[in-house]
Amino acid sequence: MTDHYTLPQDIIWTEVAPGNRRAVLSHRPELMLVAFSFEPGAIGAPHSHPHTQVSYVAEGSFDVTIDGITTRLGAGSSFIVAPNLVHGVVAHGKGLLIDTFTPRRDDFL
Repeated sequence: MTDHYTLPQDIIWTEVAPGNRRAVLSHRPELMLVAFSFEPGAIGAPHSHPHTQVSYVAEGSFDVTIDGITTRLGAGSSFIVAPNLVHGVVAHGKGLLIDTFTPRRDDFL
C-alpha cells in the first residue's frame, strides 16, 4: 500500500476464524477500509469496539445481528454500527463484506 493507492497484488489476507479472512485495503489514522471474505456458514463472531463501522455487502447474503436484532441482508445492502454495540454476522453461502471504520482499527495493522 502506498500513501494513496492499494493494488490487488499488494493485498495481504489474514485468517480471522475458520472460513473468515480479512484484508486491510486502505487506511489513515481517521479512517480504514477492510474487506472480509466468508466461506459458506462462516461466522463473524459477536463483538464490539469503540469505532463506528459501516459495512457494504458486496457479495452473498448474511444474517447481521446488531444490538440483539438480526436482519438478513443481501448483495447491495449496507449497515452501520455505532461505537460499542455488539454485532456479528453469519454467511449464507460465499460472501464478501467491505467495512469502513472510523477511527482506524489499529489492532488490524
